[in-house]
Amino acid sequence: MVTIIVLAALVIGFFIFASLYTDYAWFAQLGFQQVLTTRWIAGTLMFLAGFLGMAVPVYASIAIAFRFRPVYAKLNSQLDRYQQVIEPLRRAVMIGIPVVLGIFAGLSTAGRWSMVLEYFNRTPFGKTDPQFGLDIGFYVFELPFWRSIVAYSSAVVLISGLAALAACYLYGAMRFGGREVRISRAARVQLAVTAAVYIALQAVSLWLDQYAALTKSNSLITGAQYTEVNAVIPGREIMAGIAAIVAILFIVTAVIGRWRISIVGTGLLLVAAIVIGGIYPWIVQRLQVKPSERSYESAYIERNITATRDAYGVSDVKEQNYDATTEATSGALGKDAQTTANIRLIDPKIVSDTFSQLQQYRQYYQFPNELDVDRYDVKGQTEDTVIAVRDIDLNGLSAAANTQYNRAFVYTHGYGVTAAYGNQRASDGKPVFLESGIPSSGALGDFQQRVYFGETSPPYSIVGAPKGSKNVELDYPSGSDDDNGGNATTTYAGNGGPSLGNFFNRLVYAAKFQSEQILLSNAVNKDSQILYDRDPLTRVQKVAPFLTLDSDAYPAIVDHRIQWVVDGYTTSDAYPYSQSQSLSDSIAGSESSAYRTDQVNYIRNSVKATVDAYTGKVTLYSWDTKDPVLKTWEKIFPTAVKPVSSMSAQLLDHVRYPTDLFKVQRSILGTYHVTNANSFYSGDDAWNTPQEPTSGTNDSSDSSGSSDSTTTNSGANALGTTTTTTRANLQDPYYLTMKVPGQGTAYTLYTTYIPQQSAGSNNRNVLTGYLAVDSDAGGAGKGKKASGYGKLTLLTMPKTDNIPGPAQVQNLFNSDTTVSQELNILKRGNSTVKQGNLLTLPVGGGFLYVQPVYVQSTSSGSYPLLQKVLVAFGDKIAFEDTLDEALNSLFGGDSGATAGDQGAAGSSSGSSGSGSSDSGSSSGSGSSDAGSGSSSGSGSSSGSGAVDNAALQKALNDAKQALQDRQDAYAENDLVAAAEADQRLQEAIKAATEAEGDN
Repeated sequence: MVTIIVLAALVIGFFIFASLYTDYAWFAQLGFQQVLTTRWIAGTLMFLAGFLGMAVPVYASIAIAFRFRPVYAKLNSQLDRYQQVIEPLRRAVMIGIPVVLGIFAGLSTAGRWSMVLEYFNRTPFGKTDPQFGLDIGFYVFELPFWRSIVAYSSAVVLISGLAALAACYLYGAMRFGGREVRISRAARVQLAVTAAVYIALQAVSLWLDQYAALTKSNSLITGAQYTEVNAVIPGREIMAGIAAIVAILFIVTAVIGRWRISIVGTGLLLVAAIVIGGIYPWIVQRLQVKPSERSYESAYIERNITATRDAYGVSDVKEQNYDATTEATSGALGKDAQTTANIRLIDPKIVSDTFSQLQQYRQYYQFPNELDVDRYDVKGQTEDTVIAVRDIDLNGLSAAANTQYNRAFVYTHGYGVTAAYGNQRASDGKPVFLESGIPSSGALGDFQQRVYFGETSPPYSIVGAPKGSKNVELDYPSGSDDDNGGNATTTYAGNGGPSLGNFFNRLVYAAKFQSEQILLSNAVNKDSQILYDRDPLTRVQKVAPFLTLDSDAYPAIVDHRIQWVVDGYTTSDAYPYSQSQSLSDSIAGSESSAYRTDQVNYIRNSVKATVDAYTGKVTLYSWDTKDPVLKTWEKIFPTAVKPVSSMSAQLLDHVRYPTDLFKVQRSILGTYHVTNANSFYSGDDAWNTPQEPTSGTNDSSDSSGSSDSTTTNSGANALGTTTTTTRANLQDPYYLTMKVPGQGTAYTLYTTYIPQQSAGSNNRNVLTGYLAVDSDAGGAGKGKKASGYGKLTLLTMPKTDNIPGPAQVQNLFNSDTTVSQELNILKRGNSTVKQGNLLTLPVGGGFLYVQPVYVQSTSSGSYPLLQKVLVAFGDKIAFEDTLDEALNSLFGGDSGATAGDQGAAGSSSGSSGSGSSDSGSSSGSGSSDAGSGSSSGSGSSSGSGAVDNAALQKALNDAKQALQDRQDAYAENDLVAAAEADQRLQEAIKAATEAEGDN
């Protein structure tokens, strides 16, 4: 048995050692071992402090009670039996109980290492709170530390007192006889002193509670309101004084032996707690504040507004009135030609399947469900692009190829990126690629295309070999290397993971991944490396545990390499008077709950991080150099974060304002754009972000839906499509290169606002505000942020205006008879219609809405094709094949500007035919034919489009004429003519379907 226990202990110990050793190897390979060792040392010291802080006092309390027990005390028979049972185990109990309690306390305190390090390395904010005049850093760094110390000490003293009480009773120092309680002198001194220390700690706790009132969430605001300032806080001070006096009374009891005075004092403390801490504040709130709440709370609401706007970084938002027109006049877009030319038509939430079918090439590659938006310089002009990394997908391997060897040694990496112009479309509705093929080529130039570190990389891969060795890693399908089944091969030449060059390292990693292959395979050699923890977000989070990361890492071609860019935030929930909210809820768009564990009321985008897709190298850059929280962590990890001056100019060109931060700020500004306390209290100008307007238009399973949606009910819209209504599915902010009124043209992130209103009321979906932020960080050179980056602009609409909001515009689109009929044609046969992101642009003196319309066949291998564009200005809409045509139609025949898709060929019938034909789907089915990529990029179709099929063309034209005739007949109330036109429509659709099948 002993041998088995020893062996089990050795095995467990080895696995623990393997975990620690591999962690150190991983951090050391990245150059962040100081982060790990600091955490280990701090965690260990905190464990020891917690262990000793609990174990020593508890042991001392038990030992003192035993040492000074009455030796000749006469015990009753029951206590005598207890002593007989415990006495043989007394030493083990006296040591075991403190040790067990100490271990639990140590484990609890070990996790608080970050709070302690922040306290000892704290940085002042340079701003003071309005109540006590203390630096904000006191609340962020010091108050949590001291409150934790007091809470921990109180728990230790309480447990020690209970242990002493039990020991005193067991060994006769306390005896109960009827109504009389006899306590020995030694026990009296020990228990009274313990009680005095505990009450003194409560006095300190009460004193600290008055400061904590400034970060407490109340029904109206976060922070101390009138009742807290005038009743609760003074009451805490008084009660702290009373508790200090009671603690002194317990010391007196220890000296003179009279319990009555300390018991009376304790009773008075409890009464004071009820009266001063409960009844009096209730009276003040109920009888004084409540009847005139707005006037009493006005000053404290102002405190909350000022602190909240500062803590969330929105105090400098530039607000300007925008008296938007709703009249679409000829030439209205002439002054916004640059914005018009950059309107994005390619929806990154919809075209993932299109990218996959046209550019995936092999089943073991994949694109993400939602693509990224960036901008690149193409021939001297900045172009908004939709970009995606072609990552590896081991789940796509066939059963025969899905072996452990292939997963670890052969299929190790993705390859290249695919990028399309955001504002262009080919004649058949495909994206126009500016970078395509495999290996990819195009406008992005030469760069290292291998993606060993991606969002879907395998759990681990073993790579590397001596020079001259045979390549075993599949690089990309080339179609020319017969020895490798038409695939190019490679050997990893970077420094991306810990070495497996010796037996010991193989052994520990075999234990870590529970794979004997790592230890036994002859494919592992002296130059082998093991790559793991390869997701960019995972890598950054491990080396920067003090950061909260943005949910989206996006790829960028920087200095001839694929770099993943990750935004990191420093947060706190202790900024006085700043409104507290759940970080995840504010990002997801759901109602914030006070019970969430991720409550924050301070946030800064303090760090920009990059992860090299080939080497996995992680680099952290200090972005917000004024952030006191980041400065504190830079003291803790002095080598972890590089200055912003070391960022290359090309990297700065691709840095953008982070989406998650913008979502948090828009959530705050929905209420806190109001700076007048009275208006804030009445809530007469509170705003909400509108719900995603297409959530009721496209199928709930479409990729166009937001990932945070929560389906609540369903129905059908005017298009005959199943609709789903979601509560939390707010419209996403969008990146666009555009000119915001009063600003220059810039890469911008924007969102819209509508009036805040309760569910079930007569909701008004009109625009009340438009928030935009300059997201251009580059252009100023290496290490220099552009002067306009991060500037927030808030356009506010006059309260008397009725500018249609996104939901109203979507309803205009969906309920329009002509639009509905034409979409029904596009949906003929086995096709579905997907309406893309509804963009809102402040151009032409008003707001222009643009929505691309995609068509996708339900057949296998199909993908969405952009066929139509819906636009709206005021209550006027247009529906054409291209954005350029739609704008001209909307603005009286000449919009005054040209769109990016000007010249894209195809009529309504031709486009719709291309969208639903099987040939259009099969042309991009994902074959490795190089022509697929090039033809797509040039905007041509490899299949015979509908325009070339005379029968199909005629049928579609007949259908269009029948639709018009039916509409005219209904307008004249001629039901007979309408029925005849409807019959001709059905015959034309049937003829079109047959012609399409023949095609």
